[in-house]
Amino acid sequence: MDETPKRFDRIVAILIQLQSKKIVKAQELANRFEVSLRTIYRDIRTLEASGVPIYSEAGVGYALMEGYRLPPVMFTREEASSFIAAEKLMQKFTDETLGNHYTSAMYKLKAVLRSDDKDWVSNIESNVLMQSEEKLFNDKSPDTLAILFESIAEKTQVILSYEAIQSDGITVRHIEPVGVFHDNNNWYMLGYCHLRKDYRQFRADRVHGIQKTEIPFSIEHNALETYLDKSKDVSTTKIRIRVEKKIAPYLSHERKYYGFVEEQKTGDQIEMTFMCCDSLEGFSRWYLMFGDYATILEPERLKTKILELLETNKKRLL
Repeated sequence: MDETPKRFDRIVAILIQLQSKKIVKAQELANRFEVSLRTIYRDIRTLEASGVPIYSEAGVGYALMEGYRLPPVMFTREEASSFIAAEKLMQKFTDETLGNHYTSAMYKLKAVLRSDDKDWVSNIESNVLMQSEEKLFNDKSPDTLAILFESIAEKTQVILSYEAIQSDGITVRHIEPVGVFHDNNNWYMLGYCHLRKDYRQFRADRVHGIQKTEIPFSIEHNALETYLDKSKDVSTTKIRIRVEKKIAPYLSHERKYYGFVEEQKTGDQIEMTFMCCDSLEGFSRWYLMFGDYATILEPERLKTKILELLETNKKRLL
Protein backbone atom coordinates (compact mmCIF):
# COMPACT_ATOMS: atom_id res chain seq x y z
CA MET A 1 0.00 0.00 0.00
CA ASP A 2 1.34 3.47 -0.95
CA GLU A 3 1.78 5.50 2.27
CA THR A 4 2.72 8.73 0.46
CA PRO A 5 -0.78 10.37 0.40
CA LYS A 6 -1.36 9.37 4.02
CA ARG A 7 1.98 10.81 5.09
CA PHE A 8 1.36 14.02 3.15
CA ASP A 9 -1.98 14.53 4.91
CA ARG A 10 -0.33 13.91 8.28
CA ILE A 11 2.45 16.42 7.62
CA VAL A 12 -0.08 19.09 6.60
CA ALA A 13 -2.11 18.32 9.74
CA ILE A 14 1.03 18.66 11.87
CA LEU A 15 1.70 22.09 10.36
CA ILE A 16 -1.88 23.18 11.10
CA GLN A 17 -1.55 21.97 14.70
CA LEU A 18 1.72 23.87 15.09
CA GLN A 19 -0.16 27.03 14.05
CA SER A 20 -2.96 26.35 16.53
CA LYS A 21 -0.82 26.17 19.69
CA LYS A 22 2.19 27.96 21.11
CA ILE A 23 4.02 24.71 21.90
CA VAL A 24 3.25 21.21 20.62
CA LYS A 25 4.86 18.13 22.14
CA ALA A 26 6.09 15.28 19.94
CA GLN A 27 4.23 12.74 22.09
CA GLU A 28 1.01 14.72 21.62
CA LEU A 29 1.42 14.45 17.84
CA ALA A 30 2.31 10.77 18.03
CA ASN A 31 -0.81 10.05 20.08
CA ARG A 32 -3.06 12.00 17.72
CA PHE A 33 -1.85 10.29 14.54
CA GLU A 34 -1.16 6.90 16.18
CA VAL A 35 2.41 6.72 14.94
CA SER A 36 5.79 6.39 16.64
CA LEU A 37 7.86 9.29 17.92
CA ARG A 38 10.47 8.38 15.31
CA THR A 39 7.86 9.00 12.58
CA ILE A 40 6.97 12.39 14.07
CA TYR A 41 10.65 13.38 14.18
CA ARG A 42 10.97 12.44 10.51
CA ASP A 43 7.87 14.47 9.57
CA ILE A 44 9.18 17.51 11.45
CA ARG A 45 12.47 17.28 9.56
CA THR A 46 10.48 17.16 6.30
CA LEU A 47 8.69 20.38 7.22
CA GLU A 48 11.99 22.04 8.13
CA ALA A 49 13.53 20.93 4.83
CA SER A 50 10.60 22.52 2.96
CA GLY A 51 11.35 25.90 4.56
CA VAL A 52 8.96 25.95 7.51
CA PRO A 53 10.77 27.77 10.38
CA ILE A 54 10.37 25.36 13.31
CA TYR A 55 12.38 25.56 16.48
CA SER A 56 12.47 22.89 19.17
CA GLU A 57 13.45 22.78 22.79
CA ALA A 58 14.44 19.49 24.42
CA GLY A 59 11.81 18.30 26.85
CA VAL A 60 9.38 21.08 25.87
CA GLY A 61 8.22 20.65 22.28
CA TYR A 62 8.02 22.27 18.86
CA ALA A 63 6.91 25.76 17.87
CA LEU A 64 6.78 27.92 14.76
CA MET A 65 8.89 31.04 14.58
CA GLU A 66 6.90 34.11 15.63
CA GLY A 67 5.12 35.75 12.71
CA TYR A 68 5.06 32.71 10.41
CA ARG A 69 1.59 31.93 9.11
CA LEU A 70 0.06 30.09 6.18
CA PRO A 71 -2.93 31.49 4.24
CA PRO A 72 -6.37 30.46 5.61
CA VAL A 73 -7.01 26.74 5.39
CA MET A 74 -9.95 25.56 3.27
CA PHE A 75 -12.37 23.29 5.11
CA THR A 76 -13.94 20.26 3.50
CA ARG A 77 -17.74 20.17 3.51
CA GLU A 78 -17.59 17.27 5.98
CA GLU A 79 -15.45 19.31 8.37
CA ALA A 80 -17.75 22.30 7.97
CA SER A 81 -20.83 20.18 8.71
CA SER A 82 -19.26 19.05 11.99
CA PHE A 83 -19.13 22.72 13.02
CA ILE A 84 -22.89 22.98 12.45
CA ALA A 85 -23.50 20.38 15.16
CA ALA A 86 -21.07 22.22 17.42
CA GLU A 87 -22.86 25.53 16.79
CA LYS A 88 -26.22 24.04 17.73
CA LEU A 89 -24.72 22.61 20.90
CA MET A 90 -23.12 25.94 21.76
CA GLN A 91 -26.45 27.72 21.38
CA LYS A 92 -28.24 25.31 23.71
CA PHE A 93 -25.64 24.22 26.23
CA THR A 94 -23.49 27.30 26.85
CA ASP A 95 -24.34 30.77 28.08
CA GLU A 96 -25.56 33.55 25.80
CA THR A 97 -22.22 35.33 25.50
CA LEU A 98 -20.23 32.26 24.43
CA GLY A 99 -23.03 31.26 22.08
CA ASN A 100 -22.86 34.66 20.38
CA HIS A 101 -19.07 34.45 20.06
CA TYR A 102 -19.35 31.04 18.41
CA THR A 103 -22.03 32.26 16.01
CA SER A 104 -19.71 35.10 14.98
CA ALA A 105 -16.90 32.60 14.41
CA MET A 106 -19.22 30.49 12.28
CA TYR A 107 -19.89 33.41 9.94
CA LYS A 108 -16.13 33.67 9.37
CA LEU A 109 -15.87 29.94 8.78
CA LYS A 110 -18.70 29.93 6.24
CA ALA A 111 -17.12 32.87 4.44
CA VAL A 112 -14.17 30.74 3.27
CA LEU A 113 -16.32 27.92 1.90
CA ARG A 114 -16.88 27.39 -1.79
CA SER A 115 -20.34 28.37 -3.06
CA ASP A 116 -21.60 24.80 -3.53
CA ASP A 117 -20.31 23.86 -0.09
CA LYS A 118 -22.16 26.84 1.42
CA ASP A 119 -25.43 25.52 0.00
CA TRP A 120 -24.62 22.02 1.24
CA VAL A 121 -23.94 23.29 4.79
CA SER A 122 -27.00 25.55 4.71
CA ASN A 123 -29.27 22.60 3.94
CA ILE A 124 -27.93 20.75 6.97
CA GLU A 125 -28.06 23.79 9.25
CA SER A 126 -31.78 24.36 8.72
CA ASN A 127 -32.58 20.77 9.64
CA VAL A 128 -30.53 20.27 12.80
CA LEU A 129 -32.16 21.05 16.15
CA MET A 130 -30.88 20.56 19.69
CA GLN A 131 -33.57 20.41 22.35
CA SER A 132 -32.97 20.70 26.08
CA GLU A 133 -35.42 21.23 28.90
CA GLU A 134 -32.65 21.86 31.41
CA LYS A 135 -32.03 25.40 32.59
CA LEU A 136 -28.25 25.56 32.71
CA PHE A 137 -27.76 29.20 33.77
CA ASN A 138 -29.47 31.69 36.05
CA ASP A 139 -31.26 34.50 34.19
CA LYS A 140 -29.54 36.98 36.51
CA SER A 141 -26.12 35.80 35.32
CA PRO A 142 -26.36 34.91 31.61
CA ASP A 143 -22.62 35.24 30.91
CA THR A 144 -21.30 33.03 33.73
CA LEU A 145 -19.38 30.61 31.51
CA ALA A 146 -17.79 33.31 29.35
CA ILE A 147 -16.45 35.18 32.40
CA LEU A 148 -15.13 31.97 33.93
CA PHE A 149 -13.25 31.20 30.72
CA GLU A 150 -11.63 34.65 30.84
CA SER A 151 -10.76 34.25 34.50
CA ILE A 152 -9.11 30.88 33.95
CA ALA A 153 -7.12 32.19 30.98
CA GLU A 154 -6.01 35.39 32.73
CA LYS A 155 -5.60 33.77 36.19
CA THR A 156 -7.65 36.43 37.93
CA GLN A 157 -10.24 36.01 40.67
CA VAL A 158 -13.99 36.41 40.26
CA ILE A 159 -16.64 37.44 42.76
CA LEU A 160 -19.64 35.11 42.88
CA SER A 161 -23.07 35.72 44.32
CA TYR A 162 -23.91 32.11 45.00
CA GLU A 163 -26.87 30.23 46.45
CA ALA A 164 -25.83 26.80 47.67
CA ILE A 165 -28.41 24.02 47.63
CA GLN A 166 -28.65 23.88 51.44
CA SER A 167 -28.21 27.60 52.03
CA ASP A 168 -30.86 29.99 53.34
CA GLY A 169 -29.61 32.79 51.12
CA ILE A 170 -26.99 34.12 48.76
CA THR A 171 -23.35 34.41 49.84
CA VAL A 172 -20.65 36.50 48.17
CA ARG A 173 -17.41 34.66 47.54
CA HIS A 174 -14.01 35.43 46.03
CA ILE A 175 -13.09 32.47 43.84
CA GLU A 176 -10.00 31.41 41.92
CA PRO A 177 -11.50 29.24 39.13
CA VAL A 178 -9.43 26.18 38.29
CA GLY A 179 -11.68 24.83 35.54
CA VAL A 180 -15.21 24.09 34.34
CA PHE A 181 -16.84 20.79 33.46
CA HIS A 182 -20.23 19.45 32.38
CA ASP A 183 -21.72 16.59 34.35
CA ASN A 184 -25.22 15.22 35.02
CA ASN A 185 -26.78 17.81 32.66
CA ASN A 186 -25.23 20.74 34.53
CA TRP A 187 -22.20 23.02 34.19
CA TYR A 188 -19.87 23.15 37.20
CA MET A 189 -16.90 25.28 38.13
CA LEU A 190 -14.23 24.00 40.48
CA GLY A 191 -12.23 26.69 42.20
CA TYR A 192 -10.50 27.80 45.36
CA CYS A 193 -12.97 29.59 47.64
CA HIS A 194 -11.40 32.25 49.87
CA LEU A 195 -14.47 32.17 52.13
CA ARG A 196 -14.14 28.43 52.85
CA LYS A 197 -10.34 28.35 52.48
CA ASP A 198 -10.63 25.25 50.34
CA TYR A 199 -11.54 23.97 46.88
CA ARG A 200 -15.25 23.82 46.14
CA GLN A 201 -17.57 23.02 43.24
CA PHE A 202 -20.14 25.58 42.09
CA ARG A 203 -23.10 24.82 39.84
CA ALA A 204 -23.70 27.42 37.13
CA ASP A 205 -27.46 27.68 37.54
CA ARG A 206 -27.00 28.67 41.21
CA VAL A 207 -24.80 31.63 40.33
CA HIS A 208 -26.89 34.79 40.78
CA GLY A 209 -24.08 37.10 39.72
CA ILE A 210 -20.45 37.00 38.64
CA GLN A 211 -17.97 39.86 38.50
CA LYS A 212 -14.50 39.98 36.98
CA THR A 213 -11.63 41.42 39.03
CA GLU A 214 -8.01 42.31 38.41
CA ILE A 215 -6.93 40.38 41.52
CA PRO A 216 -4.41 37.70 40.50
CA PHE A 217 -4.54 34.13 41.78
CA SER A 218 -2.86 33.75 45.16
CA ILE A 219 -2.19 30.03 44.65
CA GLU A 220 -0.55 28.01 41.90
CA HIS A 221 -3.29 25.51 41.06
CA ASN A 222 -2.92 22.07 39.54
CA ALA A 223 -4.82 20.88 36.46
CA LEU A 224 -8.57 20.37 36.84
CA GLU A 225 -8.24 16.60 36.44
CA THR A 226 -6.11 16.46 39.59
CA TYR A 227 -8.93 17.72 41.81
CA LEU A 228 -11.64 15.72 40.07
CA ASP A 229 -9.63 12.53 40.52
CA LYS A 230 -9.31 13.30 44.23
CA SER A 231 -13.07 13.66 44.49
CA LYS A 232 -13.39 10.07 43.30
CA ASP A 233 -11.46 8.86 46.35
CA VAL A 234 -14.37 9.45 48.74
CA SER A 235 -15.69 6.41 50.57
CA THR A 236 -18.39 4.41 48.84
CA THR A 237 -21.01 1.85 49.83
CA LYS A 238 -21.63 -1.26 47.79
CA ILE A 239 -25.31 -1.77 46.98
CA ARG A 240 -26.90 -4.76 45.27
CA ILE A 241 -30.54 -4.87 44.26
CA ARG A 242 -32.62 -7.23 42.14
CA VAL A 243 -35.31 -5.77 39.88
CA GLU A 244 -37.86 -7.29 37.57
CA LYS A 245 -36.64 -7.35 33.96
CA LYS A 246 -39.63 -5.36 32.70
CA ILE A 247 -38.66 -2.44 34.98
CA ALA A 248 -34.90 -2.41 34.31
CA PRO A 249 -35.04 -0.43 31.02
CA TYR A 250 -36.73 2.47 32.82
CA LEU A 251 -33.78 2.72 35.23
CA SER A 252 -31.01 2.73 32.62
CA HIS A 253 -30.75 6.54 32.43
CA GLU A 254 -30.87 7.55 36.10
CA ARG A 255 -28.88 4.68 37.56
CA LYS A 256 -25.57 6.20 36.44
CA TYR A 257 -26.15 9.05 38.90
CA TYR A 258 -26.11 6.59 41.79
CA GLY A 259 -22.82 4.83 41.07
CA PHE A 260 -24.02 2.01 38.80
CA VAL A 261 -21.26 -0.56 38.18
CA GLU A 262 -22.70 -3.62 36.47
CA GLU A 263 -25.75 -5.83 35.96
CA GLN A 264 -26.34 -9.57 35.65
CA LYS A 265 -29.43 -11.35 34.36
CA THR A 266 -30.90 -14.03 36.63
CA GLY A 267 -34.00 -15.53 35.06
CA ASP A 268 -36.72 -12.91 34.75
CA GLN A 269 -34.84 -10.52 37.05
CA ILE A 270 -31.73 -8.37 36.78
CA GLU A 271 -29.23 -7.91 39.59
CA MET A 272 -27.63 -4.46 39.68
CA THR A 273 -24.51 -3.43 41.58
CA PHE A 274 -23.78 0.15 42.64
CA MET A 275 -20.91 1.89 44.43
CA CYS A 276 -22.79 4.74 46.07
CA CYS A 277 -20.83 7.70 47.41
CA ASP A 278 -23.61 9.52 49.31
CA SER A 279 -25.15 8.73 52.70
CA LEU A 280 -27.77 6.48 51.02
CA GLU A 281 -30.29 9.31 51.33
CA GLY A 282 -30.47 9.94 47.60
CA PHE A 283 -30.37 6.28 46.62
CA SER A 284 -33.14 5.42 49.12
CA ARG A 285 -35.50 8.02 47.70
CA TRP A 286 -34.74 6.89 44.15
CA TYR A 287 -35.37 3.24 45.12
CA LEU A 288 -38.83 4.09 46.47
CA MET A 289 -39.89 5.02 42.93
CA PHE A 290 -39.71 1.37 41.84
CA GLY A 291 -39.36 -0.49 45.16
CA ASP A 292 -42.49 -2.58 44.64
CA TYR A 293 -40.69 -4.25 41.73
CA ALA A 294 -37.31 -4.70 43.46
CA THR A 295 -35.49 -6.48 46.30
CA ILE A 296 -32.54 -5.15 48.29
CA LEU A 297 -29.74 -7.72 48.58
CA GLU A 298 -27.25 -5.53 50.48
CA PRO A 299 -26.54 -3.59 52.66
CA GLU A 300 -28.95 -4.04 55.55
CA ARG A 301 -28.74 -0.37 56.51
CA LEU A 302 -30.28 0.56 53.17
CA LYS A 303 -33.37 -1.42 54.17
CA THR A 304 -33.41 0.40 57.50
CA LYS A 305 -33.17 3.79 55.80
CA ILE A 306 -36.03 3.02 53.43
CA LEU A 307 -38.23 1.76 56.28
CA GLU A 308 -37.60 5.05 58.09
CA LEU A 309 -38.68 7.02 55.03
CA LEU A 310 -41.81 4.87 54.64
CA GLU A 311 -42.70 5.39 58.30
CA THR A 312 -42.32 9.15 57.93
CA ASN A 313 -44.54 9.12 54.86
CA LYS A 314 -47.13 7.00 56.69
CA LYS A 315 -47.35 9.53 59.53
CA ARG A 316 -47.87 12.37 57.07
CA LEU A 317 -50.67 10.52 55.34
CA LEU A 318 -52.60 9.70 58.51
